[in-house]
Amino acid sequence: MCSSDLAMPLLLTHGWPGSVVEFQKVIGPLTDPTAHGGDAADAFHVVCPSLPGFGFSARPAEAGWGVDRIADAWAQLMARLGYARYGAQGGDWGSAVTTALGAADADHLAGIHVTLAMASRPLPPEPGGQPSAEEARALRRIQHYQDWDAGYSKQQATRPQTLAYGLADSPVGQAAWILEKFWAWTDCDGDPLNLLSQDELLDNVMLYWVTGTAASSARLYWESFGPGKRQVRPVQVPSGVAVYPQEIVPPVRRWMEPVFRNIRHWREMPRGGHFAAFEQPALFVDDVRAFFRGLRTG
Repeated sequence: MCSSDLAMPLLLTHGWPGSVVEFQKVIGPLTDPTAHGGDAADAFHVVCPSLPGFGFSARPAEAGWGVDRIADAWAQLMARLGYARYGAQGGDWGSAVTTALGAADADHLAGIHVTLAMASRPLPPEPGGQPSAEEARALRRIQHYQDWDAGYSKQQATRPQTLAYGLADSPVGQAAWILEKFWAWTDCDGDPLNLLSQDELLDNVMLYWVTGTAASSARLYWESFGPGKRQVRPVQVPSGVAVYPQEIVPPVRRWMEPVFRNIRHWREMPRGGHFAAFEQPALFVDDVRAFFRGLRTG
């Protein structure tokens, strides 16, 4: 941790099938920028908790631990740590939690930064117009996701416990269930080992295997998807967005604006996919620093 009094508290939230392992390469540069060729003024105090039911975090013992309740718990966490003002960043479920946090704890948030816009939905083209290039790209990705990628989500949203018996019984099954997503969702030219080492990939799988959290992590889908599960509230705090080209569905600014009312930073990244901090730590750190640089005071 950087000892600078100027360091901004920064809450990082992962998703599924990721974990806090995703952040191992960015914690050092974020907390101690001068040791990594950066400016001391960009230092953060990093907090990166495991989502409830993931890794070494406790498994919820009752229903109701969806995105909004996690966001409320994160606000309490930062308050108990003594942080009256902080930033938040997230991808995947972390983006949903970070978005909910932006609405729930606006009095204490300097801003939020996301790499996936789970709260946004496609909008019809402007009257008489056609989808923009960015909208057309996102629409193609949505169709691909629905045709080829969404089976895991439907299973975890409807029958997570049934699936979990198999995953908890077989390390090969647990590894395949997770690693297929690193093959599908990373900017890896067909092989995640082009980006990540075998040890890095297995470290992430092991956080699910050794803790037996196949079921408890999957329940976040059951809690969050389906009619009447939750209603997204608008976010007024300053928001930053990094668009990685191989994201499942790259964010579209016009689609985000009905929920994200104060977008101040938008960057199209040259490479990278769904697991941004894990895949492209240098790009991730640079963009997070750039967004929060203007939000450190006031």
